[in-house]
Amino acid sequence: MQQEEQFSSLGNLGEFGLIDRLTQDFPLRQASSIKGIGDDAAILEFLSGRTVVSSDMLVEGVHFDLSYMPPQHLGYKAVAVNLSDIYAMNARPTQITVNIAVSNRFGIEYLDKIYEGIRHACEVFEVDLVGGDTTSSYSGLILSITAIGEVEETKVTERSGAKENDLLVVSGDLGGAYMGLQVLEREKTVFQANPSAQPDLSEYTYAVQRQLKPEARKDIPELLEKLGVLPTAMIDLSDGLSSEALHLSKASELGLRLYEEKIPIDPSIYKICEEFKLSATTIALNGGEDYELLFTIPLADHDKIKGNPHFTVIGHMTEKGDTAKLVARDGAEVPLKAQGWNSFEREDEA
Repeated sequence: MQQEEQFSSLGNLGEFGLIDRLTQDFPLRQASSIKGIGDDAAILEFLSGRTVVSSDMLVEGVHFDLSYMPPQHLGYKAVAVNLSDIYAMNARPTQITVNIAVSNRFGIEYLDKIYEGIRHACEVFEVDLVGGDTTSSYSGLILSITAIGEVEETKVTERSGAKENDLLVVSGDLGGAYMGLQVLEREKTVFQANPSAQPDLSEYTYAVQRQLKPEARKDIPELLEKLGVLPTAMIDLSDGLSSEALHLSKASELGLRLYEEKIPIDPSIYKICEEFKLSATTIALNGGEDYELLFTIPLADHDKIKGNPHFTVIGHMTEKGDTAKLVARDGAEVPLKAQGWNSFEREDEA
């Protein structure tokens, strides 16, 4: 768990001095970025295709806990989770803006570390930071990021394009981020009871990394294009597999069948689930924050992805008017329910 550190006051720099400091090492990489930070607005030029825009907000105490979230990881994660939405449109992200609200308990050096993580994400995902705002907050730290991207008109992939009999495919594996959160919350409780006790997380490296530093699947749209596969519908897995599958079902006005035995779960996550006495299937369905991509493809494209370690076929779409169901290992079909993350749900209702 993180110890308290002493930081320089933000008031010593002022808003514009703070902006200059935090954004001084963000070079422009994209040809579409004509003017970045330093004027009243950024100037972008997209000469072809469609522009896609997504915005997301991370609030201290709701989306992250600074007692175990390193500031560099927070900055990186804030960017990655926003770019995940751009990749889910089968688009390529090009620019971001960052808005941050902080209370006076945060110092300059702490924000430097957050922007260090943002800078690293910009390098990894090849996006330009072109604007944003800083302001004060009476209730902690708030990060809001807007992501901008581009995609050819014929390659835009929305949630509503799935067709009957399309295969339901997911990238990567599921449940890791939620179990990483459970491990961190448990260790936080131990630390609060005994601050001298430092946790040993070596057995939980994969799960903890999935929670603290998720990776947007930049590689998936690129890989699908190389394989000659254009998804008919796609969504990123932020709120849990069950919730996102239902979004695809509703938007496309189709039913679906999702097979429990096909859901990809890393062996290390099974082990942690056993330790916490939790069902790995339930965690994979409802845990959230995996930021993998869930998409549909025509049945005719199955051979193009067959055997690829990045993809798992977990079900298929059914006829219009049908419902979404989970097919259990014993063959029983049960209604698929959205039990994933809901930021507006009160704790006493959970």
